[in-house]
Amino acid sequence: MKTEFIIRCIYALCLIGAGFNHLQTVLMHGLFWDYNNAPLFTCIYWTSLTFIDPLAAILLFYRPRIGLILTFIIIFSDVVHNTWITLKVGRDLLNYMYISQFLFLVFVLCTIKFPWKAHKTS
Repeated sequence: MKTEFIIRCIYALCLIGAGFNHLQTVLMHGLFWDYNNAPLFTCIYWTSLTFIDPLAAILLFYRPRIGLILTFIIIFSDVVHNTWITLKVGRDLLNYMYISQFLFLVFVLCTIKFPWKAHKTS
């Protein structure tokens, strides 16, 4: 298997896992849950990831360049947003969810060039 395909598979698995976590929340609390009085933007953002994460995973295989861009935007904005919200509510950044997101961002930053170069025309 090509390295770039393996990288896209890893991205997709991470996105599907994240989307599944958001789906569990939606199924448990509904689409309009306020995440225990979180700011409105946070509620909209987190709920939207229920749909955007799997979309990015699909695009990684059908429109790789668009999928790569969306994957980067998702994980970058997620880490920035979750850093802000975690600090805002006074929680520790050293929790497994935040660390896993941060590590995924680092992985994407270190590897995205391989699938990007392989899909110059898509």
